Amino acid sequence: MSSTNPAKTLLVKNAALLVTMDGERREIKNGGLFIEGNLIKQVGPSETLPQHADVVLDMAGKVVIPGLVNTHHHMYQSLTRVVPAAQDGELFNWLTNLYPIWARLTPEMIAVSTQTAMAELILSGCTTSSDHLYIYPNGCKLDDSIHAAAEIGMRFHAARGSMSVGQSQGGLPPDSVVEKEADILKESQRLIEDYHDASHGSMRRIVVAPCSPFSVSRDLMREAAVLARQYGVSLHTHLAENVNDIAYSREKFGMTPAEYAEDLGWVGHDVWHAHCVQLDQHGIELFARTGTGVAHCPCSNMRLASGIAPVRKMRDHGVPVGLGVDGSASNDGASMIGEVRQALLLQRVGFGPDAMTAREALEIATLGGAKVLNRNDIGALAPGMVADFVAFDLGHVAYAGGHHDPLAALVFCTPTQVHTSVINGRVVVKDGQLATVDLPRVLERHNQLAHQLVSGT
Repeated sequence: MSSTNPAKTLLVKNAALLVTMDGERREIKNGGLFIEGNLIKQVGPSETLPQHADVVLDMAGKVVIPGLVNTHHHMYQSLTRVVPAAQDGELFNWLTNLYPIWARLTPEMIAVSTQTAMAELILSGCTTSSDHLYIYPNGCKLDDSIHAAAEIGMRFHAARGSMSVGQSQGGLPPDSVVEKEADILKESQRLIEDYHDASHGSMRRIVVAPCSPFSVSRDLMREAAVLARQYGVSLHTHLAENVNDIAYSREKFGMTPAEYAEDLGWVGHDVWHAHCVQLDQHGIELFARTGTGVAHCPCSNMRLASGIAPVRKMRDHGVPVGLGVDGSASNDGASMIGEVRQALLLQRVGFGPDAMTAREALEIATLGGAKVLNRNDIGALAPGMVADFVAFDLGHVAYAGGHHDPLAALVFCTPTQVHTSVINGRVVVKDGQLATVDLPRVLERHNQLAHQLVSGT
């Protein structure tokens, strides 16, 4: 900012508990933050901070935590929640029922569903989200979601997905929704050049993200990796989601999904894979050694009966793990704080009561997500980090009797919506209300478009 327009200051004070996720994992009673522009300058007990600022947020009775990071989503799918034909199938059955519906998507549907999905995420404590858009019928472009994100004010990693192997070539998607591989690479390059911002505190990054091993060719996966590394952007895809996924990989490529990923150059700190429910020991060791990230999506994995991802084992080996809500058609919800709770419960039902603690679950959703997205400026409340934080109200009935450990209450108790959300130093939710878009109007239009899409009218 220029000297004639000094950075606005923001003071957060009196938080019942301020959870920093800093290097010492400090949890500060009566804590606060002092912020200039979009950056945190000071963190500590309220009495140690400057007492005046342009904006003052009194967080008495609230738990303040770093904004949650969503590492895997398909926002357009909020238009097709609970479609009857797709309610009770596993992944491939589910996809087969939904692909023909998604083939009717329009640019307006992409824009409105992006804002609906982001509103749901923001109100559940999320401040940064990736989105994996891999289907582009009827003139749809990734630009449609990029502009929608800028309007609502969410920190956004827009993943340019793609599908190039249709049913006629042995793939899963209908031929009508696949693209030519040269066009995919050209469009990915255009988006990086037009929109990618690699700076500290960036609100928008582009990701190169062929959809999955069963919807693109080996060549596209390789070329995508070359392109991404040429421009210094991250890579993302689905991997080892369920047993059918493993069988497909063995049959088509003669390799496990992890071996296939390694063969294609899809490992490294700039790569993260969604799900990895069926990642084997070799795969876990490979990902740990190379710093390859995993987006763990517990609700979706349960909904589609894909299994329980071995997150405890991944973490013990040093694999970077973040959380993802996944598409709202395989989760039917997009509550980030709800996903934190589900991650904790699912590891415990799979691997025992000490498989995950509340603090570890919250760490995965903050620092874990930041690392998976290859960022060092989000995920913790510390000087120099961007001002992304949320506050939950301990006065909510869900937390009654849980004030012995307010942080654990957020994770163990029934998920609630945020009282306050600040993204990039800007107040986006105040007193539980989204301040950046007219949400009732967005939802009314979203429901109209959802009906059009599913009914085909």
